[in-house]
Amino acid sequence: MSKRNLIFILLMAPLFPFCSSEKQALKVVDEVNLEKYTGMWYEIARLPNRFEKGLKCVTATYQLREDGKITVINKGHKIENPQQAEKVEGWAKVPNPEEPGKLKVTFFWPFFGKYWIIDLDVDYHYALVGSPSRKYLWVLAREKALKEATYKKLLKTAEEKGFDTAKLIRTKQDCEKME
Repeated sequence: MSKRNLIFILLMAPLFPFCSSEKQALKVVDEVNLEKYTGMWYEIARLPNRFEKGLKCVTATYQLREDGKITVINKGHKIENPQQAEKVEGWAKVPNPEEPGKLKVTFFWPFFGKYWIIDLDVDYHYALVGSPSRKYLWVLAREKALKEATYKKLLKTAEEKGFDTAKLIRTKQDCEKME
């Protein structure tokens, strides 16, 4: 390498972090009590994804298993025909107990997705879940609706963490009976 090229690289090196396409690391919650997290969650909003396209009244139910893993059951009703429901069952695990907010979920083993809890109410009334790629994001709650102030707070958190909240879809939760 020529001396001229080396000088150019040294002068430009401080700019490289700004040119990177790599996103800033996604911080997750420090603590998750999986027993409190289990049960049914209503999807309040989500970033568009192919596996939930055309669904409303979406729920996620988590159940602890004896082997330490978590059964995951996602269910949603067709917008065009609410009597018709889609359901998928998978499981999740916490790969590193030192990072309990970072779960891996599979519905088609051996392929896992990153399910990272990035905000969680102290009483487990709501959660903000996303992926480090910022491609996936969910606002979840124990009730079919959130107070608007709480929803806006979660949107602000998501925006600060690099998610495009302008693309969020509010999930209709107008089905009469949720099983």
